[in-house]
Amino acid sequence: MKKRTIYTLLTIICIVGFWIFENFYTPATYSGTEGSAVLTQIPKAIIPQSGGEKIQHSHYMLSYSEAHEQAEWVLYKLEKSHLTYDDRKRPYFIEDPKVKTKSADWRNYKGSGYDRGHLCPAGDRRFSEQAYNETFYTSNISPQKNDFNAGIWNRLEQQVRQWAKRYRTIYVITGGVLEDNLYDIGDEDVSVPQWYYKIVVRMNGDKVEVLAFLFPHEESSAALRNFLVPVDLIEVRTGIDFFENLPESEENTLEKGIDVFNWKF
Repeated sequence: MKKRTIYTLLTIICIVGFWIFENFYTPATYSGTEGSAVLTQIPKAIIPQSGGEKIQHSHYMLSYSEAHEQAEWVLYKLEKSHLTYDDRKRPYFIEDPKVKTKSADWRNYKGSGYDRGHLCPAGDRRFSEQAYNETFYTSNISPQKNDFNAGIWNRLEQQVRQWAKRYRTIYVITGGVLEDNLYDIGDEDVSVPQWYYKIVVRMNGDKVEVLAFLFPHEESSAALRNFLVPVDLIEVRTGIDFFENLPESEENTLEKGIDVFNWKF
């Protein structure tokens, strides 16, 4: 009888301990200490202008929308040398310590039926442990349907890697289209975008070359080319100004058309 009581108490303690760990444990920040972190340099000309809180991490930057509890855009540099096959241990998702209002807790996604979809992919950041771990801040994720996340969205990420290998250095701006009256999940009302965009930028000497994609939030077997749009359309849908720092004539030319001539699919 005494043994049974002890086993029962131990079981209760284990259950309570697991619950506390699951709900309250937060690992230390993944960011480097102030002054010690190496920052990936992003050309000022391609940093978007928007109303969210701009956050600079070591290997990517973002603008956080508190109203939607996710980034309105994430911007990162992808070099051929970044695409390594280093085996990295998948860390915990944690709140972004640099977001003043605190980014959404990962538990908002539990039981929602949506993936915690990376915006800056962890697979593009295997070249260092810190770079990889940084992508697990919840400011870098958005609720995505699994078949979309593992389907056409993944196909585009693979294509982006091929462009990085071919052109050596590219820049990627990506996020969900954050609109009013979106369906939301979790206690913090994390918005579920109905559309996602990705803008791929290449610096060809002094010339900026761009491809912009806009996808409905659903799986598709259609070719990636079918989702090409002018940057202007994404600006209208998101309210973000993507190339404001370019000379106005160059910005207008860049954003109005779709030019695939210099891109190998």
